[in-house]
Amino acid sequence: MAIITVSDGAAAGARTDRGAPACEQALRSSGIEHRVVSREVIPDEPKQVARAVRVRADAGEVDLIVLTGGTGVSPRDRTPEGVREVIEFEVPGLAEKMRAETSHGFPAAYLSRQVVGVRHKTLVVALPGSPRGAGDCLTAILGIIPHAIALIQGAQPDHPDPA
Repeated sequence: MAIITVSDGAAAGARTDRGAPACEQALRSSGIEHRVVSREVIPDEPKQVARAVRVRADAGEVDLIVLTGGTGVSPRDRTPEGVREVIEFEVPGLAEKMRAETSHGFPAAYLSRQVVGVRHKTLVVALPGSPRGAGDCLTAILGIIPHAIALIQGAQPDHPDPA
């Protein structure tokens, strides 16, 4: 798994990256086995987002890329545009699930523009940059991620039991 933080402030060293640690904590808490093999911080530039996803996915070393940051509606939030530039197709149900599950008591969740898609055999998930938003959104879909990755990689697993 690769984690890419998209933040002008963190990339410039003016702000601490708290989104990536929240993602790692969500993974640890879930018990899902995913080793983080790459972690980087880049500015909120769609071309850099696209390049980072392309490089990680095309290397074939990770089956999951998680981006945190740049999914809001402020002028510099352009992570979805960068991701859409390089994915082959979207998996909109996962983005919908994240928004639906995190909106209870927090209607601003519907302002987040999470995007989930596939490039080659890699699942790409763009999350909010806030620690709570990143962790909660990732937690919302962690149960289905192993199944999605298995399908993307050509396996034919049984559908997971409803929980």
